Amino acid sequence: MANPQTSMFEALFATSPDAMVVTDAGGRIVLANEQAARLFGYAVETMKTLAVEALVPANLRARHLQHRTHYAAEPRVRPMGSGQELSGIRADGSQFPVEIALSPIETGDGRFFAASIRDISETQRARQALVRARYDTLVAHIGRLLLESANGDAAANDIPRILVEATGMIAVTIALVRARGAGADVRASAGPVPAADEALTNTLATVAFPRVAPTGGQPAITLDDLPPGDASRVHEALARAGCSYFVLAPMFDRGLPMGALVGVGNDVAPLNSDRVHLLQSVANLLASNVQRARSEEQLAHAQRLDAIGQLTGGVAHDFNNLLTVISGNLQLLEAEVAGRSDSREIVGSAMRAVARGAELTRKLLAIARRQRLNPQPIHIPELFAELIPMLTRTLGETIKVSVENEPDLPDVIADPGELDAAILNLALNARDAMPRGGRLTIGASRRTIDADSGLVEPAAGEYVVLNVSDTGLGMAPEVLARAFEPFFTTKSSGRGSGLGLSMVYGFAKQSGGLLTADSRLGYGTRMELYLPAVQKAAARKPEPAPRASTGGESILVVEDEPEVLAIAVAFLKSLGYKTCAAAGAEQALRILDEHADIALLFSDVILGTGMDGVELAAVAAARRPRLATLLTSGYEHPALPGDGRPVPPLLRKPYRREELAEAVRRALDQRA
Repeated sequence: MANPQTSMFEALFATSPDAMVVTDAGGRIVLANEQAARLFGYAVETMKTLAVEALVPANLRARHLQHRTHYAAEPRVRPMGSGQELSGIRADGSQFPVEIALSPIETGDGRFFAASIRDISETQRARQALVRARYDTLVAHIGRLLLESANGDAAANDIPRILVEATGMIAVTIALVRARGAGADVRASAGPVPAADEALTNTLATVAFPRVAPTGGQPAITLDDLPPGDASRVHEALARAGCSYFVLAPMFDRGLPMGALVGVGNDVAPLNSDRVHLLQSVANLLASNVQRARSEEQLAHAQRLDAIGQLTGGVAHDFNNLLTVISGNLQLLEAEVAGRSDSREIVGSAMRAVARGAELTRKLLAIARRQRLNPQPIHIPELFAELIPMLTRTLGETIKVSVENEPDLPDVIADPGELDAAILNLALNARDAMPRGGRLTIGASRRTIDADSGLVEPAAGEYVVLNVSDTGLGMAPEVLARAFEPFFTTKSSGRGSGLGLSMVYGFAKQSGGLLTADSRLGYGTRMELYLPAVQKAAARKPEPAPRASTGGESILVVEDEPEVLAIAVAFLKSLGYKTCAAAGAEQALRILDEHADIALLFSDVILGTGMDGVELAAVAAARRPRLATLLTSGYEHPALPGDGRPVPPLLRKPYRREELAEAVRRALDQRA
C-alpha cells in the first residue's frame, strides 16, 4: 500500500504552478515536474539525466557550483525562501531570469534539495523599465550638473557619491591615467574603502586598461573580460578592498583612454547591463567635460601667448629701428676714424653691442612669430644623424642620448637653422633638468590631426612630431602652465633668460605647427614639436649672383622715422646712388609721378597712418611696371607672405651698409 504522505507529495509536486526540481547532494536532478520541463524545454525523463548546473548559463556555472557545494556542506541547512534571483538557460540556449526558493529534504536515503523556480521575465522587464527610467534621469542630472557648474572639477568630485547612492555599489572612483603608462591617479572617490582605492585602481590600470578598445569595442571591462592570470590578480586586489566585482568604464580623449570611472561592490546581481550602461554613460559625460576644459585651457593659453607675442613683436620692431640708427651712425663714424686705431676699437666695441642687441630682437621676433624663415624640406633621420653626435658631446657623459624614429617618415617643411636651434634648446633644457645625469630620448613619429578632432591647434593635416623626453626632475603644474611664457624661468639669476622655450614655441607656430609639454614632478618631461609633413621636396630655383654693389641709379627712400631715413639716404649716397626721400606713402607716390628716372622704391613696411609699404609697392608697380622694389622692416609684417601677388624682397633691420648695397643691387638686377 502506498504511503499517503508520499502520494500527497507527488500530487503537490506534479500540480504545483511553479517549476519544481529535486536534486541529490551531488547536484544530480532526480525529479522534475511538467512545468519545469516546459520552462526549460526538456522532456521530464531527459531532465532526470542532467546536473542542475545544466540549467544555468555557462559563465555562471562555476560560481553556482561553488555556492551549491558550500550550501550542501552546512550541517544544518535552512530553507532559503523566495526572492533569490538567478539566470536560467533553456535547451535552445536562450537565457531568462528566474526566482528560486530552495529547501532541504531529509529522507532515509539521504539529503535532497527541492527547488521551486519561477520565470520572472515580465516582472523583471517592468522592474528594469523603472530602473532604466531612474538611471536616464540620473544621467540627465549629472550632465546638467557638469554643464551648468562654474567649476567642472567641483562638479566631478560629487559624481562618485551620487553613483554610490544610486547603484548600491561599495565605492566609485574617477581615475586618470598617468603619462607614459605610469599607473593612474585617483581624481575623486566615494565609498567606505578609500584607503584601498589607489592600490586597486593602479592594479586595474595595469591589467584592465590595456584591454580597452579605442572609442569602440566593449563599452566597459569586468572581471569576466580578463584572462585567468590577470583575473586572479584583480580578484586578490578586490578581496583586500572587501569587494567581489568591478566595472571599469573607460573615458576616451581623441581615441586614447585618458581615464576611467571604476565601480566596485559585492551585491548579488552586480553586473546587470543597466548598471554598466549607466557607468559608461557617465564616463562619456566626464570625458566630454575634461575635453571641454582642456580645449578652453588650450585656447586661453594660446590667446595669452598671442597677446604676449604681439607686445614683444612691437617692442622688437621699435628696438630694431633704434639699432638701425645706432648701427648706421657707427658705420658712418667708422669711415671717418679709419686711420685712428683707438677710435676704431671704440666703434668696434659699440658695433658688437649692436650685434648682441640685434640677436636679442631676433629672439623676441621668434617669440612673436615674426622672424624671417626660410622653410625647406628636411629629412628628419638625416637631421638627427648630424645633430646627435654634437648633442652627445654638448650634454656630457652623464646624459645617455638615444634616438627612436618611426620608419618611413615623410619630410617636414621648416627653416633648417631654426629647427636645429629648437632641438638644441629642448635638449639643453632637458640637460638642466637632470643635474645628476639621466636619459634623453629624441624621436620622431607621424601623426594625423583630423578636422573633427576637437583640437584648437594645430590645424587638421599631416604632421611629423619630434619629441624630446628626459628622466629629469619634471615640472609642477604651476610651472608647466607658464613654461612657454617669455622671460619666465626657474633657473637662478644669470643662468637663463627664459627665452628658450618661448623661441621654440614661436618657431613652431610660425612654421604651421605647435609645441606641447607634458611633465610631472619626479617623472620627467616630454616635449613634442609638431611640424607640417611633406611627401616630396620642392625644387629650389638658384638665386642669381649679385653684380657690383654700387651704381648711379635713382632710388626713392620711404621711411616714417626721420633718423632711420637719414641713415638709409646717407648709406645710398655713399654707394654712389642718387636719392629722393619721403616720410609716407602719399608723398612717395607724388615723387614717383614727378621723377621718371627713379629706378628703385626702398620702403619700410610700417609707415604709420595710411598705406603700408606692401600696399605702396603694389600701387607703385601698377603705375610703373618697370620699377624695382625693396622693402625693409624691424619684423616680418603679416601681409608679406602675400595674397597671390609677387612678394617684394625684404631687408631686415638693423642692416649694415654692405647688406643694403647687396640687396639694392640684387633688386635692380632682377628688374633688368
